[in-house]
Amino acid sequence: MRDAGSIRVACVGAGYFSQFHYGSWARIDEVDLVGSCDRDIEAAKRTGLPAYNDLGQMIDATKPDLIDIILPPVAHAKMIQVALNKGIKTLICQKPFCQNKAEAEAMVALANAHGAQIIVHENFRFQPWYRALKSHLSKGAVGVIQQMTFRLRPGDGQGPRAYLDRQPYFQDMQRFLVHETAVHWVDTFRYLLGNPSAVYADLRRVNPVIAGEDAGYILFDHPAGVRALFDGNRHLDHAADNHRRTMGEALVEGTKGVITLRGDGSLWLRPFQDMRETCLLQADGWEGFGGDCVHHLQSHVISGLLNGTPLENLAQDYLRVIDIEEAIYASADNGHKITLDP
Repeated sequence: MRDAGSIRVACVGAGYFSQFHYGSWARIDEVDLVGSCDRDIEAAKRTGLPAYNDLGQMIDATKPDLIDIILPPVAHAKMIQVALNKGIKTLICQKPFCQNKAEAEAMVALANAHGAQIIVHENFRFQPWYRALKSHLSKGAVGVIQQMTFRLRPGDGQGPRAYLDRQPYFQDMQRFLVHETAVHWVDTFRYLLGNPSAVYADLRRVNPVIAGEDAGYILFDHPAGVRALFDGNRHLDHAADNHRRTMGEALVEGTKGVITLRGDGSLWLRPFQDMRETCLLQADGWEGFGGDCVHHLQSHVISGLLNGTPLENLAQDYLRVIDIEEAIYASADNGHKITLDP
């Protein structure tokens, strides 16, 4: 915990998704946004902030308290090392975190050695519908939970130009659906249901122009016999005016009813053996990304720094997500359920 006042934040990365980071930081009263760094300095200049193409130089010039790394996994380790060597004690790093488990563990160990902390920017658990769903489940809204299903249907994966207009590196990722996308729900299922004890996966590539898988099923064994199913297909869509709001639809089913997440961000409860539905959360009105989840995560971090509230998604904890991801790919490769180390 630190004394109240402005926290100086500098960002490295000025690509497509960074707009949501910069916009959110600018809306937090306790934050002073002091710089942008990108290897393409013209992109950094477009943020309207002091622009740099070297992270070390930006840190020396702007003296930030927090570095927000908004880059693909291939760049994470180098940027973390530079920031730690410059004395930065708090970093936020985009997901997927680093390129592999060994690299992620090395960065966690390095941060610990420097007395620093890394928060992984895994923001889906901060989407308002999942926060509300967690609250209703904890109150027993569906009775004893038996299963949860999420159907990923963003509809953005068809044809030779899939992903090129927004995040072109998606086409070259050898591991795509799980490593880039399904990890959101690996973490969200953990948040809602607890850590899984086993996984089974059936993955496939539908679009031949991309390197990795873009569709598949993943079955999770969660505590107390609960099962979760991730059913993902980036070719197909769902009923929504904005397919990137929820990116799909969800069901949580229990002995006393079902809660449905719709593509507009609303939550609906239907009691067991009843046709009536009650709205638990109104449709989302935020026009930006994912119910303003980037802002909710960043506000959570600032609250933790200023008020000492516990931080979610510390990199040490997030290593569990990487373990689960590796087990998913191993299951898909060998066709068997994989039991996870407790």
